[in-house]
Amino acid sequence: MNLKQHLQYYWIRFTASRESDSDRGEVSATTVVMAAALIALAIAVGATITSKVSSKANSLDLG
Repeated sequence: MNLKQHLQYYWIRFTASRESDSDRGEVSATTVVMAAALIALAIAVGATITSKVSSKANSLDLG
């Protein structure tokens, strides 16, 4: 086999492997980063709401 045939073979294997990965539902790094960012945002919003509710509850004069 000459160099051109080798390159064609490896390119075909690469594209077949990439298509196979997408069929299996592989998770990309971008998906992981986006999920982590959304989770961090949800935790921050939850902490902010909890803090504001707690401070409001502590400022109530019940007696």
